[in-house]
Amino acid sequence: MLRISRPNARFQQWEALLRNQNKRQRAGEFLVQGVRPITLAVERGWPVRALIYDAGRPPSRWAAGMLERAGGERVAMAPELLRELSGKEQEVPELVAVLELPADDLARVPVGPSFLGAVFDRPTGPGNIGTMVRSVDAFGGAGLIVTGHAADPYDPKAVRASTGSLMAVPVVRVRSHREVLEWARGHRAGGRPLTVVGTDENGTADIAGVDLTGPVLLVIGNETAGLSAGWREGCDVMARIPIGGAASSLNAASAATVALYEAVRQRAGRS
Repeated sequence: MLRISRPNARFQQWEALLRNQNKRQRAGEFLVQGVRPITLAVERGWPVRALIYDAGRPPSRWAAGMLERAGGERVAMAPELLRELSGKEQEVPELVAVLELPADDLARVPVGPSFLGAVFDRPTGPGNIGTMVRSVDAFGGAGLIVTGHAADPYDPKAVRASTGSLMAVPVVRVRSHREVLEWARGHRAGGRPLTVVGTDENGTADIAGVDLTGPVLLVIGNETAGLSAGWREGCDVMARIPIGGAASSLNAASAATVALYEAVRQRAGRS
């Protein structure tokens, strides 16, 4: 067991994971806190590199159970330092987990007969990524693919916004829409009729009029610019979500939630 009572090199390495995507990538790890996210990570078999706990108080039954079950190093840390790792000014978490980053491999997204997945194209807000992961999880989606130059799904804001769903739903980052479209073509060649449905306010059909009962990949665009030209050309159909009032458009994560719900609604009607 390691004890850390002052800001040493190890602490500074972990603290950097809160602020710097490049350092998360180089270290191959990110920070997670909260009862549900840590519990899901342990239950789902995520590689735990370290479990950091408050050296100033005895662990609760939950924390003791996680310390017993999880792999990785055990680190007792002074509460004022643990507060800094939490990214919060007042609350000291019971535990902070250092998890290994998963591979950005599209094979992690399972494509079955009732596949429902989502793509987020060039998102700029990590909180929107986390919210979209949560919606994919809530509606039984198989995974989220993040394309292009984008915010980091493992940014603390994204991790918090997912409320643990990041531990339950595969999230894969790829450089270009071309890789995803090639992956979709591969599944089609294997006999899976995967339809790629883009969303846009100028889409050719209302989302309720698009058949979402088969294997579907829903594509959501950047928060301000929408879908890239490559995605617009690559989608099989472009759907719009009818809205009224003074709003000019929906938030990207909200649009994803509506589209995912519509897919689930249609499928329930066919069962």
